[in-house]
Amino acid sequence: MDTFIHKLKIVFGDKSVRNKILFVLGALIVFRLFAAIPVPGVDTLRLARFLDGNQFFGILNLFSGGGISNLSIMMLGVGPFITASIIMQLLTIMVPSLKTLYHEEGEAGRKKFAQYSRILTVPLAFVQGLSLLVVLEKQGILTSLSFTDRIVNVVLVVAGALFLMWVGELISEFGIGNGVSLLIFAGIVASLPSQIGQFFFSFNTADIPIYIAFLFVSVIVVVGVVYATEAERPIPVTYAKRTIGTKTTGGISTYIPLRINQAGVMPIIFALSILLFPQMLGSFLVTLKSGTLVSIGHAFVWFVQNQWLYGITYFIFVFLFTYFYTAVTFDPESMANNLQKNGAFIPGVRPGQQTIAYVSKVLTRVTMVGALFLGVIAVLPLVMRGITGVAQLSLGGTALLIAVAVVIDLVKKVEAQISMREY
Repeated sequence: MDTFIHKLKIVFGDKSVRNKILFVLGALIVFRLFAAIPVPGVDTLRLARFLDGNQFFGILNLFSGGGISNLSIMMLGVGPFITASIIMQLLTIMVPSLKTLYHEEGEAGRKKFAQYSRILTVPLAFVQGLSLLVVLEKQGILTSLSFTDRIVNVVLVVAGALFLMWVGELISEFGIGNGVSLLIFAGIVASLPSQIGQFFFSFNTADIPIYIAFLFVSVIVVVGVVYATEAERPIPVTYAKRTIGTKTTGGISTYIPLRINQAGVMPIIFALSILLFPQMLGSFLVTLKSGTLVSIGHAFVWFVQNQWLYGITYFIFVFLFTYFYTAVTFDPESMANNLQKNGAFIPGVRPGQQTIAYVSKVLTRVTMVGALFLGVIAVLPLVMRGITGVAQLSLGGTALLIAVAVVIDLVKKVEAQISMREY
C-alpha cells in the first residue's frame, strides 16, 4: 500500500507524467461528450427494444464505446480503423514493398504505413456506416428520413469514425497507453452504471447459481490475463569481453525476456472486428428483395446464431491473430542482428542464422502457449452462455477480457514513465 501511494505521489508530482494522464482524461471526456450526440431521426423506444439481447449490436456497441446505444455520431467507433489496420498488416505478408516500408525504413516508413491505414479507413467507414444505417432504417429505428437526411447521417457517422481515429492517435502520441484500446475501455467503463442498474432491476433469486458461475469465470479471466501478461520465457545472453587499452568491458550475462502473450489484447480486438463483418453483412442482406442475396444473408445469420461454429471460428481467429501480431511486432532476424552488432551471443548458439533459427523456435513455442491460453479465455464466456442460456455472459466476458488487458498495459506504461523519471 505504501508503495502504491509513493507511486501516486511520483505520478502526480511529475509535471510530464501528470500532463500525459490529464491529456488522456481530457481526450476521453471529449469522446464521451460526442458519443452522447445522436444522429437525426432516432426512435429511442424502438432502439431500446431492438438492442435488448442482440449480441451482434452488443459487440458493435462495445467497439463504438457505447455509441450504438443511442445511435450517436460515434456509432461506428474505432471499428473501421481497426479493420483498416488489420488489412494493412495482412498486406505486409503479401506485398514485399509494404513489408520493407514497415520493418526496414524506420520511423518514416511506419508513418507512411500509418497514413495508408488512415486513407483506407475512409471507404471502410462509408461502407460500414451506410450498411448499418440501412439496417436500422429497415427495422424502423430511423424514421421519417428524406434523401438529404440519409446523406447527412452517413456523412456524420463517417466523420465521427475519422474523428475518433484522430483522437486515438493523439492519445497514443501525447498521452499514455494505446489510444484505440483506451477508447474501447472508456466505452466499457461508461456502460457499467447502466449494466449495474439493469442487474439490480432484473435480479432474480432463481438465477443466483448463474451469477455465482459468472463471478467465478470472471475471476478466472482476470487471474488468467494477469498471469499470461506477466509470464516470460528468458533467453540468456552473454556479452563478449573487449579490451581497449588497459580497460576491459563486457563479459556480463543477462537475458532477453520473451513474453508468453506478446500480442496483448489485440488478437481479441482483431478477431471480433473480423467476425463483425458476416454479422453486419447478413443483417443487411436479409432486408433486400433479391432471393439469392436474402438466402446468403440468412446463411450469415445462421453462422452467427450457431454458437458452436461461431465459438470455434472465434477461437481459431484469436489463435491465428496471436501468431500474426507477434510476427509483426517481434522480428527474430532484427534481434539477432542487434545482438551481433553489440558483441553479444546466446550461449551454445552461433551468431547469425543459427541465432535467428533458435529465437524463432523459442518464440513459436512460447506463442503457442499464449495463443491457446488467450483463445480458451476468449471463448470461455461463450461456453458459459451455451450452458446457462444468458446472452449477456458472452458480451460481459469479452468486455472484461479487454478491460483487464488494457488496465494491465496502462499500469505497465505508467510504471515505465516513473522508472524513466527516477533514472
